[in-house]
Amino acid sequence: MATYPSPSRKKTIGCKWVYKIKYHSDGTVERHKARVVTKGFTQLEGLDFLDTFTPVAKLTTLRLLLAVATTKNWILKQLDVNNAFLHGDLHEEVYMTPPPGLSLPSPHHACKLQRSLYGLHQAGRQWYAKLSTFLLSNNYSIFVVDHSLFLKYNNDKLTIILVYVDDLVLTGDNTEKINRITASLHHHFKIKNLGHLTYFLGLEIARNNSGLHLIQRKYTLDLLHETDMLDSAPIATPMTHTSRLSPDQGSPLDGDATSQYKSLLGRLIYLTNTRPDIAFVVHNLSQFISAPTTHHQQAVSRLLHYLKGILGERLYFSHTSSLHLCGFSDFD
Repeated sequence: MATYPSPSRKKTIGCKWVYKIKYHSDGTVERHKARVVTKGFTQLEGLDFLDTFTPVAKLTTLRLLLAVATTKNWILKQLDVNNAFLHGDLHEEVYMTPPPGLSLPSPHHACKLQRSLYGLHQAGRQWYAKLSTFLLSNNYSIFVVDHSLFLKYNNDKLTIILVYVDDLVLTGDNTEKINRITASLHHHFKIKNLGHLTYFLGLEIARNNSGLHLIQRKYTLDLLHETDMLDSAPIATPMTHTSRLSPDQGSPLDGDATSQYKSLLGRLIYLTNTRPDIAFVVHNLSQFISAPTTHHQQAVSRLLHYLKGILGERLYFSHTSSLHLCGFSDFD
């Protein structure tokens, strides 16, 4: 970032300081973070940015990767890239007002961005372009079904890297090659080696001699805490067997209650990644997300009571599982 007189033809975008507390999987404070974030909503498409889409890891891919790594008894390693977006090359001409607390030689000067910053529309895409170019130059190939997955075959040895923005999961059947690409990534991008994979995207990963457990206990507790349901009485079932939801039951919710309902349903949908026991109820409730009523709100409340009673449900991948693909269908 350098300072120049702001061209009259260019509109400068604003910025602000953002402070965040990053937590460990057990809820304890890991570190305090502060970064300058641009106000990307003031950017003009076609002038300040063009393409914005960037692939991120699909949770289906993550679950499959964990299942294969557990069955094959492969190592699972996690890396975090420090200030990932700052590595992305910025091709557009973008000017930014100085961050609060930074004085410039003249009020007519602005910061000309030479690298992408957090908040820019194209920041994620430029970081992915930088990382993928590096991995491709190291003979990795992009998995055709999920572009966030990179594979490398070398002398019958396989190394796999899964990318979710600045979080990387490494696995494979050769520890030496995993350590080598880890050192190379650190040399180019400055990474934080988090060791064995234990916490990823709100998912807790617990591994032992018999297999791997995929849990969202902390996520569930946070959900109950934010909805004031931690002290609620547990219920044995997520819904009554006679319950039939329909759009005309109950009274329509007001604007704020509707927004809260939609937000809560979104979080419950994410919880189904490790809780198939609530999948039917959540998907049933999602059918009425455009116009929820008090009846649907009561059904969500019952579901939260059920979650309070069963916090430790999880997906389990056994070391002795086979890798045969099984399919199921319903004639109805």
